[in-house]
Amino acid sequence: MADVFVSYARSDKTRVAPLVAAIQAQGWSVWWDPEIDAGQQFDDQIEVELKAAKAVLVVWTPTSAASRWVRGEAREAADRGTLVPVRFEGASLPMDVRAIHTTDLDGWGDDAQSAPFQALLRSLSAMIARNDAPPARGTGANPAPSTIPPRLAICVLPFANMSGDPEQEYFSDGISEDVITDLSKVSALAVASRNSAFIYKGKQVDVPKVARELKVSHVLEGSVRKAGGRVRITAQLVDGLTNDSVWAERYDRDLNDIFTLQDEISQAIVKALKLKLLPEEKKAIEQRGTDNVEAYNLYLMARQTYITGNSADDRAASAIIRLCSRATENDPNYARAWALMALGQTQFRDLRGGQADDGLAAAERALALDGNLAEAHAIKAAILAEGGRYDEGAAEIAIALRLDPESYEVNRSAGYFSFRRQQLPDAIRFFEKAMALVETDVNSACMLLTCYTAIGNSQSTRRAAQLALTRTEAALAHDANNGTVTGYSAYALAALGESERAKQRMGRALLIDPDNLNMRYNFACALSVHLKETQAALDMLEPVLAKFARGFLHHAKVDPDLDPLREDLRFKAMVAAAEARLATAGDASALPAPH
Repeated sequence: MADVFVSYARSDKTRVAPLVAAIQAQGWSVWWDPEIDAGQQFDDQIEVELKAAKAVLVVWTPTSAASRWVRGEAREAADRGTLVPVRFEGASLPMDVRAIHTTDLDGWGDDAQSAPFQALLRSLSAMIARNDAPPARGTGANPAPSTIPPRLAICVLPFANMSGDPEQEYFSDGISEDVITDLSKVSALAVASRNSAFIYKGKQVDVPKVARELKVSHVLEGSVRKAGGRVRITAQLVDGLTNDSVWAERYDRDLNDIFTLQDEISQAIVKALKLKLLPEEKKAIEQRGTDNVEAYNLYLMARQTYITGNSADDRAASAIIRLCSRATENDPNYARAWALMALGQTQFRDLRGGQADDGLAAAERALALDGNLAEAHAIKAAILAEGGRYDEGAAEIAIALRLDPESYEVNRSAGYFSFRRQQLPDAIRFFEKAMALVETDVNSACMLLTCYTAIGNSQSTRRAAQLALTRTEAALAHDANNGTVTGYSAYALAALGESERAKQRMGRALLIDPDNLNMRYNFACALSVHLKETQAALDMLEPVLAKFARGFLHHAKVDPDLDPLREDLRFKAMVAAAEARLATAGDASALPAPH
């Protein structure tokens, strides 16, 4: 019997063959049948091989995800605790296996040394090692599957903010994300994604129920209290089946000890689960990017602004720049802060124009400090594309995706890069991934809404619109006067056919924040493509094109939401005037994010 059973759709044979060869080159035996038809029913041989395999590698593609045959094998493997899934083309996974960590292989390029393939090898190695031992005496060969998978898997619930100040939420969220990231570096442990875990944010949870829903064996919950120069973190690791506490601790430390504290929590969990932490994994966990607590704190504040989608507002983009500037003053070698500063600078320049920094210097500084920082490669790609250097930009995006295919910033940037090149299927794939990684991201939901509308996929259009509305409503509940988020919400309402609500929201927002150009742009898009009010759309768009920078104009030229306006003489005159203004000013800008 083989070490690895490969489940795939027959039409993906040419894609699977190099993968099988690379796995066999590692010394493992592989069972796969290139002649199996995707609609074929299970036969005796398949069932025997599937049950005997130490690891079941399921290759998810848009084709295999729709195959009852492949989905059935994946469910069987998940129940038996042998599933190791990989994905190509951002395939949408079946609901019952989404909580299991999936390796994206789009960037592996048939290269056994690539980061994605090495990540797969670690997952296979851990799975084979866990299932290599013979069954306990008297258990029989095929134990009945339980509701909790036999392999070790964990969900890190968002740590509760106990600081008494809602504005400290960024800090507790940052600690939670860092613990998720640290544990994800442990090859013997499966970790539920940030997005899966943050669904439970702010809710009273039943731990066994969470474990069943996410198919994990353990749940980590905790709280953070930050006051002055002190921080208190409580954490408890709970068995998802019995609801018993496996480990618990409370830490009261000086804030300057926060990095050591995070390392201690991760290592305590590994020890409690009786896992072996490899030397390279321990080293990876301890790499924080900075040893300066104030720089780290400022970076978390800036990133919170970015991931909420508010960076499309010039005031928010300016705040990101200020926060990251201060962070780099505290630690000039903090590459992540330089990269995030570059993002803020490109968006601020696009929204304001003039002689604002285009972000290239900050991106280059980040890469000089850390050439493997995926986010820095992604933003550099955006800047290169804005200068018409698309081939160089595409190479940088490819590097970013290879280095970190799970990065929110990378997927969002890749989505915009593809959108700007009018490669909508690729843009959809990246925006879907970005939206799944961060539950507060309304920007990607609205970009998906634009893309799905353009390709005529009404079902996905409605799904994206409903998700965008849900997320904007949650944001507006905290800040009803947020013009940028209001722009997103009115756009979603218009797409859902709620024209009166959309117009009412537009009217109120224009009274409160009349100079918010990004908001006006989104109103114009809603009026153009969903409400079919051409003149109203042009009225809304005119002050936008009169002020925005070249990068935004490039975006408007390819935005399918504005297609209904393109033959209008007034629209052509507005675009011509904007081009003349920018030519006179000699302005060049970076990648915009007007949606």
